[in-house]
Amino acid sequence: MSDTGQHRKLSESDLARHAASSRHRRQYTTQTDGRKARRTSIVVGVVTAAAAVAAAVVFGLPALSTGTTADTSRTAAGSVADSLGSSIVGDTGHAVNKLPRADTAKSSQLGKSASAGSKAGRPAAQTPAKTSATKSPAKASATKSPAKASATKTPSKAATTRQAATAHNAATAVYLNPLRKISGLMVERIDMGADFGGSGPVYAIGDGVITNATADSPGWPGGGWITYQLTDGPAKGLMVYLAEDVTPTVQVGQHVTPNTVIANMYNGSAGIETGWAMPDGSSAESQLPAAGGISGNGPFPTAVGKNFAELLNALGVPLSPFNGSAAPYGVLPSDYPSSYSSLKA
Repeated sequence: MSDTGQHRKLSESDLARHAASSRHRRQYTTQTDGRKARRTSIVVGVVTAAAAVAAAVVFGLPALSTGTTADTSRTAAGSVADSLGSSIVGDTGHAVNKLPRADTAKSSQLGKSASAGSKAGRPAAQTPAKTSATKSPAKASATKSPAKASATKTPSKAATTRQAATAHNAATAVYLNPLRKISGLMVERIDMGADFGGSGPVYAIGDGVITNATADSPGWPGGGWITYQLTDGPAKGLMVYLAEDVTPTVQVGQHVTPNTVIANMYNGSAGIETGWAMPDGSSAESQLPAAGGISGNGPFPTAVGKNFAELLNALGVPLSPFNGSAAPYGVLPSDYPSSYSSLKA
């Protein structure tokens, strides 16, 4: 072959050019390899940071605080930035050699941050012991103690005694004040019975049967004359009369109770007189020889009249201020009660 062929001997200038071209190719290869290594390192750093964050979320409980999450994000971002910065330092292989150590340090720091965030987040969760202490069943039951409630509602002995006394009085209250609704009641003297002034309804003292009921009796001023025989209580069987300025509201044979209005009293010249009547209901008991035979001319108070006034007084009617404390005249028959203290409240 000739010297101009493919295998000609190279001159010194040709050798210099080949050497320069070879150096450029090696430098280009080194730079290319460095760039590839940096890209690989960046990807590895990002993947490592993401894996660390995922591990913190999965294994570090979800109760990470806001500050811990922000620190973790900043750490991961810093790791990526450091990787990028290291790649820009130079195009030599020295920068590439620094990347694994930087990524390892950042990854270690990120792992510590995630671990610290996990530990910091755990106390923030609800503590069963504290919750149990706050809602302690023992304290709640002590507050709503049935024993205290029952003790509060237990009636005292005094209250029980009063209730028993009230029930006893209600059971024994066979008689009631017959003048309890009289308006302007005036207590006057005691004669054959007890005299009063005023106006309004007059009730029966107790259970009984009407034996007389008239408004025009000639023997009494005003004409009223009503009698009834008691069928219950300490004076059972005795006859009561109501006379003078009254108008009957009942009929003979009618059964009455302490709540039955037997007459209406009006303001007349005589007022009213009420007391014990003879067994047949014809007049006042004091006129009988057995009671002293005392009629409308006195002397007063009669024993029968004062006995009836004492019955009314036991039911709440004031005793006569004129002769209520005077010694009586006549005789009280033996079939009349001598005391009515059992009727007093």
